[in-house]
Amino acid sequence: MIHHDIATLRRLLDEADHVCALTGAGVSAESGVPTFRGDGGLWRDHDPTRIATIGAFRRDPALVWEFYNWRRALVRSVAPNRAHLALARLERRVPDFTLITQNVDGLHPAAGSERCIEIHGSLWRVRCTACRAVYEDRAEESAGDLGPAPACARCGGLLRPDVVWFGEPLDPLLWTECVEACTACDVLLVAGTSAAVQPVASLALEAKSRGAVVAEINVEQTPQTRYMDFVLRGRAGEMLAALAPED
Repeated sequence: MIHHDIATLRRLLDEADHVCALTGAGVSAESGVPTFRGDGGLWRDHDPTRIATIGAFRRDPALVWEFYNWRRALVRSVAPNRAHLALARLERRVPDFTLITQNVDGLHPAAGSERCIEIHGSLWRVRCTACRAVYEDRAEESAGDLGPAPACARCGGLLRPDVVWFGEPLDPLLWTECVEACTACDVLLVAGTSAAVQPVASLALEAKSRGAVVAEINVEQTPQTRYMDFVLRGRAGEMLAALAPED
């Protein structure tokens, strides 16, 4: 039986020792970050899913960096929304809290989330294709624009965004952390995700199989809706703010 009662879910969160949250593009969309899925999900007539690949980077790194410089500038202009802030509040109230995000915009840490696993990487980190060094680079002096061929500060090699591109594997250590957190939690909140990207989408059903209460918070139905214990239909900011109101 699927429940829709916010008050009951809030009580379960208050009583839980270990809570997980899994967020997707729908959460960041409320801050004005494009989802790149569905209608209008294009950039300069390019399909972003064809740009965000290692093959595209090898063929035309300047085009890929133009896309990511545009994304960095866009994210720099937006702020965390009510969903980000509510999850940061929830973290401070729950003894053991883990936030897993598929988003690469850094808005969860900006909102104050400290226990945040950025499973798909971050726009604000770069990785050297030569020496493999990974470090943060926000390029404050250039509003986030690293240019068409940014060079590694350590060896001079070509940098790439430290994100997981389509067709690339997840970091196995981070993935293990995600699985361990979801299989141990009492409640899992799944917010703003289409449940279409694997293997991350599998975490909700894995948590449920281990006895967790799983709640879907989304504006529309997903392939996993029928398996949920709770379904809150609406914008993530409104629903999460109701679950974790300000003191």
